[in-house]
Amino acid sequence: MNQVVQLHSEDNASCLTTCPYCGVGCGVKATLSKGRIIAVSGDEQHPANFGRLCVKGSSLHETTSHKKRLLKPSVNGQEVSWDKAVSSVAKGFSSLINQYGPDSVAMYVSGQLLTEDYYVANKLMKGFIGTANIDTNSRLCMSSSVASYKRGLGEDLVPCDYSDLEKCDLLVLVGSNAAWAHPILYQRMEAAKKSNPNLRLILVDPRRTASADLADLHLPLSPGSDVALFMGLANYLVQESFVDRKFIEQSCSGMTEFEAALDQWSIERVANICQLDKKDLTAFYSLFAENEKVVSFYSQGVNQSSSAVDKSTAIINCHLLTGRIGKEGAGPFSITGQPNAMGGREVGGLANQLAAHMDIDNHIHRERVQRFWNSPTISSSHGLKALDLFEKIHSGEVKAVWIMATNPVVSLPNHEFVKEALKKCELVVVSDMTAETDTAAFADILLPATSWGEKDGTVTNSERRISRQRGLVSGPGEARHDWQVICDVAKEMGFGEAFKYSKPADIFREHAALSGFENDRERFFDISALEEISDEQYEALSPVQWPCPKNMANSPAKPLADGIFPTENGKARLLIVEHKEPAQRLSEERPFRLNSGRIRDQWHTMTRTGRSTRLHNHLDEPYVDIHPDDLARLGAEAGALLELRTDFGSAIMRCRAEKGQTPGQLFVPIHWNRSFASKANVGALFEWIGDPLSGQPESKHGAVSAKVFPVDWQGTFCSSVELDREWLDSVTQFWSKALVPGGFRYQVAGQGDATLWYAHWQKVHDDGETLAKDLNGELRIAQFVGGSLQSLAFFGKSHKPRSMTLFSDLATAGLIKRNEWRQVLSTEAHNEAEKEGAQVCSCFKVGENKIRNAILEGVDTVEALGASLKCGTNCGSCIPEISSLIQECKKSEIDVQRNSVVDFNPVGEST
Repeated sequence: MNQVVQLHSEDNASCLTTCPYCGVGCGVKATLSKGRIIAVSGDEQHPANFGRLCVKGSSLHETTSHKKRLLKPSVNGQEVSWDKAVSSVAKGFSSLINQYGPDSVAMYVSGQLLTEDYYVANKLMKGFIGTANIDTNSRLCMSSSVASYKRGLGEDLVPCDYSDLEKCDLLVLVGSNAAWAHPILYQRMEAAKKSNPNLRLILVDPRRTASADLADLHLPLSPGSDVALFMGLANYLVQESFVDRKFIEQSCSGMTEFEAALDQWSIERVANICQLDKKDLTAFYSLFAENEKVVSFYSQGVNQSSSAVDKSTAIINCHLLTGRIGKEGAGPFSITGQPNAMGGREVGGLANQLAAHMDIDNHIHRERVQRFWNSPTISSSHGLKALDLFEKIHSGEVKAVWIMATNPVVSLPNHEFVKEALKKCELVVVSDMTAETDTAAFADILLPATSWGEKDGTVTNSERRISRQRGLVSGPGEARHDWQVICDVAKEMGFGEAFKYSKPADIFREHAALSGFENDRERFFDISALEEISDEQYEALSPVQWPCPKNMANSPAKPLADGIFPTENGKARLLIVEHKEPAQRLSEERPFRLNSGRIRDQWHTMTRTGRSTRLHNHLDEPYVDIHPDDLARLGAEAGALLELRTDFGSAIMRCRAEKGQTPGQLFVPIHWNRSFASKANVGALFEWIGDPLSGQPESKHGAVSAKVFPVDWQGTFCSSVELDREWLDSVTQFWSKALVPGGFRYQVAGQGDATLWYAHWQKVHDDGETLAKDLNGELRIAQFVGGSLQSLAFFGKSHKPRSMTLFSDLATAGLIKRNEWRQVLSTEAHNEAEKEGAQVCSCFKVGENKIRNAILEGVDTVEALGASLKCGTNCGSCIPEISSLIQECKKSEIDVQRNSVVDFNPVGEST
């Protein structure tokens, strides 16, 4: 099948599309030249971002290189034609289905897919193959919120808009580091606080994150104690008469039983469970009670838990008690992590859903969907959720899996178990843009997929807004759209009549029609107003928010504004939930509580962001944040390598001393994988445990041991050529890779003699000239090939930061004479990392020390620093860190002044 993609080939054409990263769903304006995307900026008209982009979005054009892209299909390691690849997938699936039944095959898909991809995959599996064994990596980020919305409100219905963040008087961030995970929304929160002096923001999070900069109150609750916190709030609201009895009577069920269960949740008990100060706890409860416009904004800190559905339910309860839902500036707002997690939910992308927000366990819904699809069968029971799915793959009950646009070997817990499962599986099909993911290594069939800028369809963001992600350029080699490949396989399996789509608009129209089919406000998800749009209207589609039924007069302006819920009796449900400790328990052997999450400039497993040199500048290697007191107890200093270990896995990373960490708790980013580090997959450290209702893994509450990882030497190695990772494994005990201008930078460490490590390198690259210098115990080596600098190495006993631009600065300096290079190797003057410090602003490459110096010289506001150094003036993602540095420097200055007063007191008494 030929590609069907809208191309814009004219030079300097400006085209509108949508960012492929987080669930904010920012509008992007892409500039094209000669068939390439050469620049991006924010779409000023898009209601999600109004022209703003974070640093990841601003770097999108830097990630579109075809280097390392998967260009041709392959079967068992041999490149084949698309006809052969499609036939192999179809025959493999059909043979297993005929022999073992439809539940012997599965799909594991992704929130990176477009809605049209998701729709046909779900249709094929549930309506034609006849199994619900299709789940998605969205299971790992928002399925707990889905379950809590459904059981509390009646439908997977996010009842808030982004504008509510600006219209509320109290904003409660629960388990959300929006400053890094959703920076554009964080900037909207910051602007709202400036324009509304009465707006208060409370951060509920065990660690002090970048988002604390904006908070009026930070509640560092004990990990996993959210249910106690919000059930205590519910009790306070009832005891202090802040409940909306009229709303409850008209719109809620279960109040009598719920109210009777609240007596146990005294402030004293909650403070004890949450390990919070009673004064701070009462202040939070009072603020929530006294402000009518309250938004609870929650994310992975709530969702990734073994009791996550109960946590989300506890938050929803408090909004139902006060009637603060369906109103402007109020509501429980679950923010999703991926660009199309919600689009996947719309089409039934989870194993326990049917399309268009219908339920598999409802026979009326099953019969309705089957009639609409005119399909030979329909799934009659829930399929396997992600953890269950890989268990069944491991046991051999699921014999074929098709994995699309996701990397479960990295993202799922206990990755050794996942690898074993894929090794055992009879048929593993992987569709991706690259063959270099950890998962692709286990594929029997590899299918090259199009990526952002090439894919064409729609995505739905966290405020239910559908936007176009447009195909602007053609994909490399033989890459195809996922929907096309799914349809081709469906036809090969004998289902051709139902999959005769020629373009994404055909699929979208069917999807929209199904959403309104026999839907008399039974389901809020209804976009039937779009079921007859033309191809031209689809191409030009502006962002549109659902519900948007054919008859808009039947739909309230804001979901739930009329107090009618999509349940059998039209009422929401107040539900009793109980506090449960995290399932992964601490012990004498595993005394540290492990938390995981995103960092500012990277995304998921770095398949895309890892392609941008700029996005490596902020935090360039895997790390673990640990409180200084814990570090001292381990006998380590900041910058040392720590080994974290459980009974089933381990990881090695550099430690950072962070006072924002509660003692006994660690934080590790999720992004690093085998392409970028030797042993830094945080998924290896979490047990195979999920919420019993949602199936979402517990990825915030691991139990680990920590100890110093012993090495004899550490170093920085820069090279114009990329090193083979198997070779690196053989000659080091630790390595991590980052892209730098002009090449690659490796942080390496090992045992024995460092010169032996470099001798290994010279055996592989023996065609150059080498200069070496020992300076105060640090071995420095420069290697030239044809007069050009090819590698630069610094080896010593301890870790020493080096500038990210050091290699390119020296490689382009024209220093080719021996005496000049010996001078370079003998001086510290070139080590800009010590001058600049850790990079804070990725857009303008401004380091921490430069900002600190400016603050001490009196340039002590975000605006003034922006005017002086440019930091924070482009995407704004670094503003929280700049603000923190300002506060830290001012505090240090005050402390110095206080100490000075003490020093001059002749009797040694403070004044």
